[in-house]
Amino acid sequence: MVVNGKKVVTSISIDKKAVDPDDVEMLEDLIVAALNSAYEKAEKLHDEKMGQFGGAGGLL
Repeated sequence: MVVNGKKVVTSISIDKKAVDPDDVEMLEDLIVAALNSAYEKAEKLHDEKMGQFGGAGGLL
């Protein structure tokens, strides 16, 4: 899964082995976990890059 800096999912890749037609709930859980992981990584990267500016107050 790829998420850009604006927290928009730009692509998703599903391994055919992960799909069980009798257990769609598992696939749904995997997608939710992947989205949350991607959002967490994007937020961490944002904080690392923007932290050097000391927040909005540091720009004035």
